[in-house]
Amino acid sequence: MTELHVIFDNPVIPPNTGNAIRMCAGTGAHLHLVEPLGFDLTEKHLRRAGLDYHDLADVTVHPDLDACLAALPDSRVFAFTTRSTTWHTDVSWREGDALLFGTEPTGLPEEHLAHPRLTGEVRIPMIPGRRSMNLSNSAAVATYEAWRQLGFPGGV
Repeated sequence: MTELHVIFDNPVIPPNTGNAIRMCAGTGAHLHLVEPLGFDLTEKHLRRAGLDYHDLADVTVHPDLDACLAALPDSRVFAFTTRSTTWHTDVSWREGDALLFGTEPTGLPEEHLAHPRLTGEVRIPMIPGRRSMNLSNSAAVATYEAWRQLGFPGGV
């Protein structure tokens, strides 16, 4: 099965992470959570959103972004940000790519957007004047596009 990596940098809303766990279980993507987390992984809202998919998903918690990216030495890393002019559909996604998303209220901090490991910045198109999409929805839109381009390996 082709593996994609979804990275949530400092997530703070438990249901978003629970939804991402469920989405990653369904696509075979590996979810990476970068601390600090704004919740405990056993929190009831996270467990409710993830339902019984926690045991079906690969989830790794990292102490910081450097540790997360060090665990993915061969991965291209694409940061999702509203400031990019490149759409996520313009990327030719590859096996092992990492999709990096920032925290819900503020997105990725400048120092993470300037990280030397970043391959590029991409955005999900939206109607002008809209601030951003929900984190778990953004991750799902992007992951399914990457998985589609790869031919839905492992999917039925």
